[in-house]
Amino acid sequence: MNGVRTTTGKKVEPFGKMFATLPKRALSRVGVVDVGSNSIRMVVFDGAARSPAYFYNEKVMAGLGAKMAQTGRLNPDGVERGFAAMQRFAALAKGMDIDPLTCVATAAVREAADGPEFQARVERETGIKMYVIDGEEEARLSAQGVLLGWPDARGLVCDIGGNSMELAEVADGQVGKRVSSQLGPFRLQQVPGGKDGLRKHIRKTVADLARTMGTHHERIYLVGGSWRAIARLDMERVGYPMTVLHEYRMTPQAVADTVAWIADNDLADLKARTGLSSSRIELVPLAAQVLAQLTEIFAPAELAISSYGIREGLLYEQMPDNLRKRDPLIEAARFTERQMARMPGSGKKLYHFLQPLFGDVSPERDRLIRAACLLHDTSWRAHPDYRAEACFDNVTRANMAALSHPERVFLGLALLHRYKNSRAGSPMAPLFKLLSEAEIRDAEILGKAMRFGAMLALDDPADAGKLTLTDQELRLHLTSIGRKLMGEVAEARFRSLCNALDKEPVIA
Repeated sequence: MNGVRTTTGKKVEPFGKMFATLPKRALSRVGVVDVGSNSIRMVVFDGAARSPAYFYNEKVMAGLGAKMAQTGRLNPDGVERGFAAMQRFAALAKGMDIDPLTCVATAAVREAADGPEFQARVERETGIKMYVIDGEEEARLSAQGVLLGWPDARGLVCDIGGNSMELAEVADGQVGKRVSSQLGPFRLQQVPGGKDGLRKHIRKTVADLARTMGTHHERIYLVGGSWRAIARLDMERVGYPMTVLHEYRMTPQAVADTVAWIADNDLADLKARTGLSSSRIELVPLAAQVLAQLTEIFAPAELAISSYGIREGLLYEQMPDNLRKRDPLIEAARFTERQMARMPGSGKKLYHFLQPLFGDVSPERDRLIRAACLLHDTSWRAHPDYRAEACFDNVTRANMAALSHPERVFLGLALLHRYKNSRAGSPMAPLFKLLSEAEIRDAEILGKAMRFGAMLALDDPADAGKLTLTDQELRLHLTSIGRKLMGEVAEARFRSLCNALDKEPVIA
């Protein structure tokens, strides 16, 4: 947490000491603007400090860096669009009482001859202080954004923008070696020599990067709109049932197949099928060529999409170590429970009540059980007829970090069974194929356990009794309060849980 280094060499702390005065797990509303070569985006974070939610998110495809490689200056149309966007963002920030609005600018502004002029105009007429950072600092902040979403990230972060592409190593919660290149699509549009010249240029540049960064990385984390667009197209090609891009995984073979598929299809048709913007889809063929060479030369075992980048990296910059070490999923679930549950704190008590059923599970499964218990009563406002599907949809599409796609479906299916005994005929069924039969069964058991446990008390089910699991039976030991609470509906839910576990029900 040494501050952000600008192109002048000066270190600054855009947010000040924001975490020093906050409650340990809360985040005051804070706004960030990322001025890139292609897009300018404003994000307002709120909620759990370790897993901030997007209170507001708006993007303008200004195209500041279009044709900059040819002219050496910012795109005039992009300047006007960009300035209009900055005026709007300044007004929005004022309306949301966000002060200051932090702004970071990357390749286009730092490399254009008139970049300082644009920076001065924005600061003079909007009051937004714009921090212009160099390529290595851009790489570091993007890598920190990945660490915010993946605390255990290990591999290579690759952030592509309009005019540059950065690489950075991540391991053990730290950012290591990093490098910047001019492999952004806007730059590649100006490479001479036709298709063959472009292919040779990309391959040589990627090979040079590989000599600097090494080719031992098992995973590459992809940051940037062009990578997300390619991932969305990969989803379309394979018929993937979920369109959440964060933590979407691709194999090198999948990348090769999708790059070839993009080349064989009409871009207008792909745009219509996926909803990608015109300004984004037109850069995809160039970005796809870079990704193909990156995958071939670095040879990772897999590539993973990160929706987190510079903006999240700025928040991570300010986090104290004890906050960085917290589990983003559990922190987000705790915050959601405090905001939306009828009895905040009951989730932890339900988790302990159900421990006899899950005491020997792996740490990876245990955190999903904990998260499910924290979220088990947060969808009560939904209509009863749609509550099961609503909580499934909320979890699978939620802005939660450190949660793979199969884990999202597992958590969603467990919460579906919290409110519904059967999943037959569920409109969410296509997503179930992301789980094995054993995982589906485990999610059902967890859901039915929560469904039963919630019947014994709104606050603490341990007041009503305790559970004992043996090889043959699930025994429920009731207290005097528990005997009064154990009506026919509660008993039916207990027997349904026992049936899922394939255990004999015993009520003592």
